Amino acid sequence: MPVPWFLLSLALGPSPMVFSLERIVGPQNAARCSPGLSCHLREGDMLCMPGSIVSALEPVLVPTRLQTELVLRCHQETDCDLCVSVAVHLAVHGHWEEPGDKEQFGRATDPELEERKNASLQAHVVLSFQAYPTSRCVLLEVQVLAALLQPGQPVGSVVFDCFEAALGAEVRIWSYTQPRYQKELNFTQQLPALPWLNVSTDGEDVHLLLDVSEEQHFGISLYWNQTQGSKTHRWHRNLTGPQTITLNHTDLVPCLCIQVWPLEPDSVRTSICPFKSDHRARRNLWRAAQLQLLPPRGWRLNAPCSLPAEATLCWQAPSGGPCQPLVPPLYRENVTVNKDLEFPLLKGHPNLCVQVSSWEKLELQECLWSDFLGPLKDDILLVETRGPQDNSSLCALEPSGCTPLLSRASTRAARLGKQLLQDLKSGQCMKLWDDDLGALWACPMDKYIHQRWALVWLACLLLVAVLFLLLLLLKKDHVKGWLRLLKEDVRSGAALRARAALLLYSADDAGFERLVGALASALCQLPLRVVVDLWSRREVSAQGPLAWFHAQRLQTLQEGGMVVLLFSPGAVALCREWLQDGAPPPGEHSPHDAFAASLSCVLPDFLQGRALGRYVGAYFDSLLCPDAVPALFRAGPVLALPSQLPDFLRALQGPDAPGPWRLADMAEQVSQALQPALDSCLRPPGTEETGLEMGPELENRT
Repeated sequence: MPVPWFLLSLALGPSPMVFSLERIVGPQNAARCSPGLSCHLREGDMLCMPGSIVSALEPVLVPTRLQTELVLRCHQETDCDLCVSVAVHLAVHGHWEEPGDKEQFGRATDPELEERKNASLQAHVVLSFQAYPTSRCVLLEVQVLAALLQPGQPVGSVVFDCFEAALGAEVRIWSYTQPRYQKELNFTQQLPALPWLNVSTDGEDVHLLLDVSEEQHFGISLYWNQTQGSKTHRWHRNLTGPQTITLNHTDLVPCLCIQVWPLEPDSVRTSICPFKSDHRARRNLWRAAQLQLLPPRGWRLNAPCSLPAEATLCWQAPSGGPCQPLVPPLYRENVTVNKDLEFPLLKGHPNLCVQVSSWEKLELQECLWSDFLGPLKDDILLVETRGPQDNSSLCALEPSGCTPLLSRASTRAARLGKQLLQDLKSGQCMKLWDDDLGALWACPMDKYIHQRWALVWLACLLLVAVLFLLLLLLKKDHVKGWLRLLKEDVRSGAALRARAALLLYSADDAGFERLVGALASALCQLPLRVVVDLWSRREVSAQGPLAWFHAQRLQTLQEGGMVVLLFSPGAVALCREWLQDGAPPPGEHSPHDAFAASLSCVLPDFLQGRALGRYVGAYFDSLLCPDAVPALFRAGPVLALPSQLPDFLRALQGPDAPGPWRLADMAEQVSQALQPALDSCLRPPGTEETGLEMGPELENRT
C-alpha cells in the first residue's frame, strides 16, 4: 500500500538521512553490480530451496556479507513505498589446481589451465526475503573474468532493487548460491514504526488523530482542493505530536484535504483527502452551494468543491406548483462551480428560475431575478417553435403542459388565445429568448384578471354596504363598538391582515393534528392568512410535499410573511435524524408530511444565517421541554405556547404590531381556542375525543 512521504519522514526521524533516501521510479525490480562484474536478474520469483552443501572442485563465487539500505519506490512525487535494497558482497572460494612438476611448469603452461583462467566464473546467487505476510526468492546471475580473481579476495558486489516492506515490519534475508558451497548468510532488520493518522467520529464531531513522537514538530493545514488545482486554505497550525484535532461534521466537504509536513528545511509536503466518499461531506456540499445572479444575464454556482451537476431554466407560476423546465427549447448545461456562466437570454424575468440537478435529482432551485426585478408576476409564457420552411407554432406554458393558442381546451390560455395573439402582435409581450429553433415571450395577464374581477368586487361592495346599513338600523350600540374596534384595527393592524403565516409541523398523532388545526383556526380570526398542509391535502397530494412547500414558502416570504416551525417530539427527532444522517429513505414518512419534505429547504437558511426575520419557532410547553429544540434552530426566536403567545403574535405581525393591551386580548382569544385541543393531547391514551379540528374552508384554503 503506498505510504505518504510525510509519514515516511516522520517514521524515519528528523535525521538528514531522511531527505537523502534514494528514489526508484517505476514498479520493476532490477539488479546492478560493481565494476568488473556483469549481472542479470532472472525474471519472476523462484522457489526457495537451498539444498545441501557440496564441495567446489574449482574456484567459485560465494556471498560473504549482506548489506541493506532503505529506499523509496515512487509512483508519483509524493506516492512512495518503503523498499529494502539488498547488496550481496562476493568473494572467490577455492583455488586452481597447479602442476606438481616445476620443471614442466617452467617449460610450458598447461593449456587446459590457461584456458580456464581466461574464462569467466559464473554464480547463481539466491536472495530470500521474508516480511510477514510477504515471502519472495529472486535469482541473480553474476559473471567475472577468472584472470582477475585471487582466492579469498573480495571481487565486488551485486545489488537487488528492491523488496517492498511495510513500516514497522521485521524483515529476514538469506543469501546462498545454487549449488550451495557454504552455509547461507542471513540478516534480520526491524524497520521503523509507522505513525498513523486516523479519522474517527464521536457524535457530531470528527477527530483527526495523529500519533507521532513527542519530539516531532510538524505543520498541518486544512484546505479545499478546488477545481484546476486551486486551493482555499481554511486552517493552519504548527504543532508537536501527538495531536487530536476536532472538526464539526458540518465542516466536512469531499474536497477537504489535510496537508502535513515536518518542520525541517526543504521538507516535502504531503496531502491526503479522506472525505471524498463520505456521505455527510457530499450532503454538506450541496447545503453550502449557492446560486448567484450576475446582472444582466450572468450567473454562477458557488460551492467549496466541484460538483457533477447540470443546470436549466424553468418557469415558476405565482400560483404555485412545480417550476416547469424549459427543456426544450432550451438545453441543459453542465455546470462548472465558481465560474461565471451566461444564460442564453435576451432579458431577465422574475418568474425565470434556475434548477441544478445531480444524477437526475433536483438539488437546488432559485428564482434569481426575483431579488432584482421584484416578486413573481402573473405573466404567461408563450413558446414559439420554428420548423422548416418558416413553419412555426405557438403555445402557452401552463401547469397542465403547453396549450396551443386558439384551441378548445378549458384553460385560461385557450380562453384568452385571441387576446394573447393580439398582445404579441402589438408588442405588449416581452421577448426573453430567440434563436433559429424558436422564441420565448412573457405576456402580462394583469389586465384580464382586473376585468374579470371588477364586477365581482363591485357586487361584493354593494352587498357589504347593504349589510352595513341593516346592522346600523338593528343594533346601533353594538355597531358603534364594532366601528370603534374597526377604526383601531385599520390604524394599527392593517399590516397584520396582509401578512401570511406558513405553519410547518410533524404529524405525530391525531391529537397533535387537532391542536395544530385549532391554532391555525385561531390565527385566522385575528386575522392572518394561514397556510397549513392540513387544509391543503389535495394540493399536497397532487404536487408532492417538496414542491408544495417550496411554492408556499416562496410566496409567504415574498409577501413579507413568516414561516412557523412547530416543534414536537416527532419534529425534534426528525430534525436530529437530518442533522446526523441526512434525508430519511423515501416512504418512511407520511406522503402528506410537509415538515419532513421541507427540511431540505429550511436547513440551508439556518446553516447560512438567513433564518432571522423569516422563521419563528414555537412549541407547546406542556408537550416539549425547551432544551429539546436543536441548537441550530435557535438562531431565530423559539417561543413557548400558550405562555408566550403575546411574543409569538408580535413576531407574526412584524414591526406594525398593535400595542401590548391589544396583543394581550388577541393572546387570550387564541389561548381559549387552544385549551380544549391541548387538554385532549394531555389525556391518557384511550380517552381522546374523536374528530379532527380541520378549521374553516378545509378543502379550499391555501
